[in-house]
Amino acid sequence: MSHLNPTTTRHDSRLDLTDPYVLQNAATSRDTAPGMLRGELEQQLQKSRHFASDASHEMRTALTGLRAELEEARLHPDQTDLPELLTGALKGVDRLDAILTDLRILAEMETGPAVEPQQIDLAELVRDEVSRRGDRLRVQLWLQPGVIVRAIPIRIARLLTNLLDNAQRHAERTVEVRVSRVGDDAEMTVTDDGGGIAEAERERIFQRFTRLGAAQRLDHKGTGLGLAIARDIAQAHRGTLHVRKSATGGACFVLRLPSAQRPTSRPQ
Repeated sequence: MSHLNPTTTRHDSRLDLTDPYVLQNAATSRDTAPGMLRGELEQQLQKSRHFASDASHEMRTALTGLRAELEEARLHPDQTDLPELLTGALKGVDRLDAILTDLRILAEMETGPAVEPQQIDLAELVRDEVSRRGDRLRVQLWLQPGVIVRAIPIRIARLLTNLLDNAQRHAERTVEVRVSRVGDDAEMTVTDDGGGIAEAERERIFQRFTRLGAAQRLDHKGTGLGLAIARDIAQAHRGTLHVRKSATGGACFVLRLPSAQRPTSRPQ
């Protein structure tokens, strides 16, 4: 995804970069869109095709597994364990639902209506979001108050949700969230004490539909889109998201956003 200004999440209507047909016409036309090189359009078209192919593959894989289970049960009804069949079918439905949900989030980020960012206290947002969750491991919070960012709350909440889901999936005993001010930036870290991420894989995990072996074993519903969405959200807010080794040997995801000052009232 290209970097988006947080004041808007919609591309210029003169050239819809989310529509492969528009991209194809623009890339092959002599009248290239103002300010854009034909090579850039072709590159964007290739990315769009690749993403569509990956999404189609993921959904077809889930559907194929679901169909195979149901057809086997139809062929051998006397040998079918109904509760087991229903459990397996529901797992397939859950995976499809998760893929569709993540695709909807990506579509909304690309082409949804413009949303005005707000000044939010990052510590308050973290505390509110964590309080709504019902995780297997209690999330430890270390929150510095008054760390203000200008952001779209629902997007930052989604970013945090994706990082916490990932941490809960891999953690053995500890999940921790810290919020602090670092220079001119606001920093949020989400840490776990799981197996960690090999240095060679620390960029690849942010690619769409990438799931490492451990993630596939631990969560059948994962789509490989959660971390990619989290980084897209960070970049759309002129921030960064990367992962490093935590002090406990697991993963530590680090979000950096430009800090914002609370508006001060003028003296009467």
